[in-house]
Amino acid sequence: HDPQEVNARASALSLELATPIAPGFEALAYKASREIEDVYELTYICKDASRFPAIVSITALRDDYGDIIGYLLIGTDNSVRKRVESELNAAMAAAEKANSAKSEFLSSMSHELRTPLNAILGFAQLLECGSPLPTSAQKRSIDQILKAGWYLLELINEILDLSLIESGKLTLSSEPIALVEVMLECRAMIEPQAQKRGIAMTFPRFEIPYYVEADRTRIKQVLINLLFNAIKYNKPGGSVAIECSMSGPDAIRISVRDTGPGLTPEQLGQLFQPFNRLGQESGAEEGTGIGLVVTKRLIELMGGTIGADSTIGVGSVFWIELRRTSAPQLAGYDIERVALAHSQAPDGTARRTLLYVEDNPANLELVEQIIARRTDLRMLSAAEGSIGIEFARAYQPDVILMDINLPGISGLDAMRVLRADPSTAHIPIIALSANAVPRDIAKALDAGFFSYITKPIKVEHFMETLDVAMKHSQSTSARAAGTDQAR
Repeated sequence: HDPQEVNARASALSLELATPIAPGFEALAYKASREIEDVYELTYICKDASRFPAIVSITALRDDYGDIIGYLLIGTDNSVRKRVESELNAAMAAAEKANSAKSEFLSSMSHELRTPLNAILGFAQLLECGSPLPTSAQKRSIDQILKAGWYLLELINEILDLSLIESGKLTLSSEPIALVEVMLECRAMIEPQAQKRGIAMTFPRFEIPYYVEADRTRIKQVLINLLFNAIKYNKPGGSVAIECSMSGPDAIRISVRDTGPGLTPEQLGQLFQPFNRLGQESGAEEGTGIGLVVTKRLIELMGGTIGADSTIGVGSVFWIELRRTSAPQLAGYDIERVALAHSQAPDGTARRTLLYVEDNPANLELVEQIIARRTDLRMLSAAEGSIGIEFARAYQPDVILMDINLPGISGLDAMRVLRADPSTAHIPIIALSANAVPRDIAKALDAGFFSYITKPIKVEHFMETLDVAMKHSQSTSARAAGTDQAR
């Protein structure tokens, strides 16, 4: 519009000019109150056929009686904003692509580095205890190789964890975890380190059983990292106290209190930055500056929070909070009734074998209770995927029940190893996991699992799935026996 023409028309309607919003454009306001009726994003076509994006607002003009006497249309060139939005979207896409490529590279390189590192650490340990024993000078050299090798392995593991988290490829299970069991396992792993450094450890006594909603393997990783930091950065002859308390009605706080030198407010603000060791780079203690970053992100993925408080000269307290939950339940079914209903083997019939690969004692106990009531089954158990593979090869179970998130080799990888081995390829493997996302279930079934059961267990469904797998195992064994006789 021609501003002069607009102004002239506005004067004729007794309108007042408002503040200019852009060169060559004037916003008009009527004396009476008014509101913008609508806003559109349109493309303007100029006389020379060029185009530009515009924002057009439509406002009803009313007289003193409230009657509409016309409409005001204001068009604003939107080219700059659209260009900035386009550039921002392109920059975000490029950043996401670069971040994904970085995570893929770190993950790939971390795995590739393990192979030569395995040889370095393996042969160094053989030299350390070989015959004849190494001389004092050789022993010092071997110690340096091992020290550097283990430190490099720690760095590789932390980078791999961080890259998996950032790429969104880290899968966690969410299930009831008994804190007393996790604390006992962490205590067994960390106390020897504390004794070597003369650090006294105090663990909580659980008068009542506390359960939290978490991934068992990852919560152990988080606690061990916090405990080891409390030992490593403590003073000589210091102490570490682990405390557990309720934090509101639905959360449990686990605190790790040390008697170290403490942290300044500035250092506390930099705690969870990657590769930031808070000025300890030149200190005697080795570190990567990644551990707390991984710890924080793992806790957040499990729906929890983490924080720290510190006083210079007194020490620090690192704490995590997780959702409290109840003990594992069996979805409201009568275990004995359902179990006996599925146990119809006549007396004298050989019992069939179920191998359950699971690192959570509470889950093991639940399945043991079910299987104990079935006269036709016996159960073997393994706490790690690698042990489960060896048990499957040695005992040739009829069916394997496999947790997905296991320490060391995952259940998915363990299943693939068993599928590739001719001696175990015929055994039906049922996935039992707290991962109930349809995408995860489809991925597991596509990878080769016979079936997939989600936690918490519904006993009726569990029994039906187990019976189907047992029948499949029997028919497979029968066909194999018939083929052998024909030969």
